[in-house]
Amino acid sequence: MSNKKKKKDKNTSKGVVKIGVVDTMFARYDMGAAARAELATCPGYGVTFEVVAKTVPGFKDLAVAAKNMIERDGAAIVVALAMPGSAPIDKQCAHEASQGIMQAQLMTSTPILEVFVHEDESFDQKVLATVFESRSRDHARNAYWMLFEPDQLARRAGQGVRQGFANAGPLAANEANTSSTSH
Repeated sequence: MSNKKKKKDKNTSKGVVKIGVVDTMFARYDMGAAARAELATCPGYGVTFEVVAKTVPGFKDLAVAAKNMIERDGAAIVVALAMPGSAPIDKQCAHEASQGIMQAQLMTSTPILEVFVHEDESFDQKVLATVFESRSRDHARNAYWMLFEPDQLARRAGQGVRQGFANAGPLAANEANTSSTSH
């Protein structure tokens, strides 16, 4: 039996599921603290599930940290939080980091929720701080729902729900018909 299998069996026998939270030093906001605070408000915190956390230097380090949380710590899902800068090289590196996160998901068959707040999403520092807080908390809640209350996600399907900014809302039937005929 592999180490991965032993750890998962150990967690299952205790009845405790692990949710991983990995964040970065590079971010200008403590995204990990926001995610952990949100998870602490979820039903079953500390009883049904616990949080394992790690901080890495930058977003290119997220994939391996998340993969290790899954394989070594037995995390059933990981929330990976980071802030790409606004320079073109930052955007390119964020894309590469995103590909690494996707590869880690495929290698482990485990969801890793990528939570990036780009530094140029708002030039108003108060708005940007709100986006950091909201997106970090919302995705932490999504991770919880994916494991314990998937019906919460299903109820929101097609509703234009956003994390960080206001929801876009669903399209009305006449809006959908109009846009499909204009192509």
